Amino acid sequence: MDAMSERDIRLEPTEHEAPEKIRGHRLRFTGSGGEYFRVWIVNVLLSVVTLGFYTPFARKRTAQYFYGHSMIAGSALEFTAQQRRMVFGFLMVFGLTAAYQLAARTGQDTAVSLFLIIGALLAPFIWASAMRFRLSNTRWRGLRLVFTANWKEIYRASWPVFALALVWVATFYALDLLMPDFAEEVAAPKGLPQVPGSAIGLVCLALFLSVLCIIRIEYNYRSLLVQRTRIGNEVSRWKPVYMDFVKIWAGTLLVFLLSAVVIVVAAFAFFGSSALLFKNGTKDAGSWIFLAVIFGALFFFLLLFLASGPARAYREARMFHLIWNNTGISQIARFKCTLSTKRFVLLRLKNMVFTMFSLGFYRPFARVSEYRMKFESVTLYVKGGVDQLAGRLERAQQEGFGDALADAAGLDLIG
Repeated sequence: MDAMSERDIRLEPTEHEAPEKIRGHRLRFTGSGGEYFRVWIVNVLLSVVTLGFYTPFARKRTAQYFYGHSMIAGSALEFTAQQRRMVFGFLMVFGLTAAYQLAARTGQDTAVSLFLIIGALLAPFIWASAMRFRLSNTRWRGLRLVFTANWKEIYRASWPVFALALVWVATFYALDLLMPDFAEEVAAPKGLPQVPGSAIGLVCLALFLSVLCIIRIEYNYRSLLVQRTRIGNEVSRWKPVYMDFVKIWAGTLLVFLLSAVVIVVAAFAFFGSSALLFKNGTKDAGSWIFLAVIFGALFFFLLLFLASGPARAYREARMFHLIWNNTGISQIARFKCTLSTKRFVLLRLKNMVFTMFSLGFYRPFARVSEYRMKFESVTLYVKGGVDQLAGRLERAQQEGFGDALADAAGLDLIG
């Protein structure tokens, strides 16, 4: 290992320890698209037949496949969740979503506002329960992860969730004051409804504030998740700061805007050709223009979908690199990530094209290829041998068995 790697991972011994050799272990994924396709197609068929109620069972089968083929230092991960908890969590989320959609579709503004507030209050509870569930059911060499954050820490980190709900509740009521007859104008149109500039400005401000809240939510939750996750008695380390997340989101916006330029140029080129034909007096110009409008609209949405792909892939790759390149386990282990953003974006674009032309049947192969690229870009650096590390963590886990029982008794809702 070169000097740069040793400096970056910073696994220095304490003053009472003798220097130990730092060993790197590249993470490996042994699954394949063909194998996962068989899991995926069964999940899809059964989900269709059961009108979606097979979803929690499909999620467990998928998690077990990917965990079972994810090798860390020669040992696979395990997913040991109880199916009944995953079913209960799915039914709870399904019920809340259905109730919100019913209130929204029936025009019950007060009920919608109430759901936003209740949803904001429940969101931290659901997120923390999901993290406890996922981590406590993740095993490596018999060791399990534990999320140790208390509810005070969780709700304190969730203030952007409450701010986001308040922004939109205030926006809805302000729009109702600015446009009291808007609903009637839409229901019985006599031309285009009049939208004042102040209403447009208000919505733009709400969207801007929402983006800021979402960035802060992501940073707070990821920070809390890493810093309060424990394996044995060892705590995790976390180095990123809030501005790191802001830079990634700004880069994502820039990539999206560049992609939007491509959309505009392509749209002008397409509709420009139709205008040229019309000008030249084509015999079937009317029919051609009608078809051009129909196919042009479809083409526009197709390009919009393709153009958003690079932005989403860019954000995913940058975030993955940031998190795994700045995470460690106390002073005994450290992760290093070498994921190339450019390669991942190109892979995502290729997968999107293949998935569309295969009518979705390439999706399992796409998912495996993206998971493999991300997973195998990570290297685990350990002070001493892996067996020595696992033994140390196992002894610490046995000593903390009372804490493990207390955590297992918690209410885990979401799989």
